[in-house]
Amino acid sequence: MLQNFNHVYIITQQFCMSAYIQPLLEALQVLANPNDAVPMKKYMKNHFEFLGVKTPARNAVLKDFLKQYGLPPAKDLHTLIQYLWQQPYREYQYVGMEIYAKFALKNIPHYLDTAEMMITHRSWWDTVDLIATKTVGANLQKYYTDTQIGEITLRWIQHDNLWLRRTALLHQLKWKKATNEERLFEYIKIGKDEKDFFIRKAIGWALREYSKTNPTAVWNFIQNTPLSPLSKKEGLKRIGINH
Repeated sequence: MLQNFNHVYIITQQFCMSAYIQPLLEALQVLANPNDAVPMKKYMKNHFEFLGVKTPARNAVLKDFLKQYGLPPAKDLHTLIQYLWQQPYREYQYVGMEIYAKFALKNIPHYLDTAEMMITHRSWWDTVDLIATKTVGANLQKYYTDTQIGEITLRWIQHDNLWLRRTALLHQLKWKKATNEERLFEYIKIGKDEKDFFIRKAIGWALREYSKTNPTAVWNFIQNTPLSPLSKKEGLKRIGINH
């Protein structure tokens, strides 16, 4: 009996969230442009279908929607994001990320569970990088102890899922002086022998960003760590080869 009740409750939640978000999805559909959808799909290597709504127009629609309807209750965030992640058009995931990002600095239950769902489903750099740097990074920094962050991100860097590993490398990207340098370098060492482009690029990106804060540490690390040519090139972009 309890199992049936839970099933009905989940269906009811999904129905309520679909009703809440429907005006936004319909507004995006009105702006659909097949001529723009083709190159947008091609740019994403044909992984996803697009309506063809470019970022400025999409942001304007979202702004108007939130002004009229407000954010969803925090308790319903996971259900809403799940619903949007099940939809066919990539723009729906983009607006979902923007709504999700507005909760990054709020201490709500299961925030990282939702993040992991987003990172590991319909995965590509266009969603994962924003989630890793804008939302997960901010939430971890504000609400978790250094020990807790280490436990969470160590699991990610050791995970079978490529995109969780990329997130582990990028979550400190905006932390500047608050960056845990030891952890950053440790995770790079864990991933440095991977052949995947997205891991090698993430390593270089993380090093390049941290070089703005501590160029000497990055220079010394690169000189003493065998990295892929891509990671090394990216990591040295801000400090040059003659630091």
